[in-house]
Amino acid sequence: MYDVSTRKRALALVAQGRSLNSVSRQTGISRAAIRSWQQCLEPSPRMATPDPGPPADDHAYAYLLGLYLGDGCISAHPRGSGYYLRIACADAWPGLIQECREAITKVRPGIGVYAVQNDGYRMVTSYSPHWPSLFPQHGPGKKHERTIALAPWQQDIVDAHPWDFIRGLIHSDGCRITNWTTRLVAGEQKRYEYPRYFFTNLSGDIMRLFTDTLDRVDVDWKQSNKHNISIARKASVALMDTHVGPKY
Repeated sequence: MYDVSTRKRALALVAQGRSLNSVSRQTGISRAAIRSWQQCLEPSPRMATPDPGPPADDHAYAYLLGLYLGDGCISAHPRGSGYYLRIACADAWPGLIQECREAITKVRPGIGVYAVQNDGYRMVTSYSPHWPSLFPQHGPGKKHERTIALAPWQQDIVDAHPWDFIRGLIHSDGCRITNWTTRLVAGEQKRYEYPRYFFTNLSGDIMRLFTDTLDRVDVDWKQSNKHNISIARKASVALMDTHVGPKY
């Protein structure tokens, strides 16, 4: 099924005096389809898929939103009216890949989900005409080159389930590592190790969404540089360990 803008572009080529054959070869659209659009431009109502409405599971949606803002994208089907939701998940974290798949099916029960293997990662993918309505941050260009802001209904979900959102962001663009340092104790250098969480993103808007949510759950954080947030205080790391934990 082709969207209206695709139909209009094809008909505009015909209006320039091009034959149906040449337009079909250029666009990949059948002559029969173009001919039918000359009679009726709009898609048949019986072919339209009704919008299923809000997410079926707000916990899963908050987590999936974090994954999407970190490592996700939405792209239009080249020959239809639907969209692909794609989340890049590293092969090193099979548990994350499985959680991502489960989150999508909880948000939209019954929808198809599959993983496309790439070099070092899998692209967890799902097709639906309605992904842009669930992720209105979708738009042309890279996320860090455009404004990223939550719709009021999305903010309500994040406010109700902040840890799911934080977990999704950490699972996409964050990590838990062990840092170390040395101290001079009684004249002897001793090594000390301590855990720390990092979050890295090029988008200042996404960084603010992350830190604003950390503030709501009383996690202390520090901006290491323009694109990195560090969480190192013992009590805050303990909170993160309880609700997020390392990737697996």
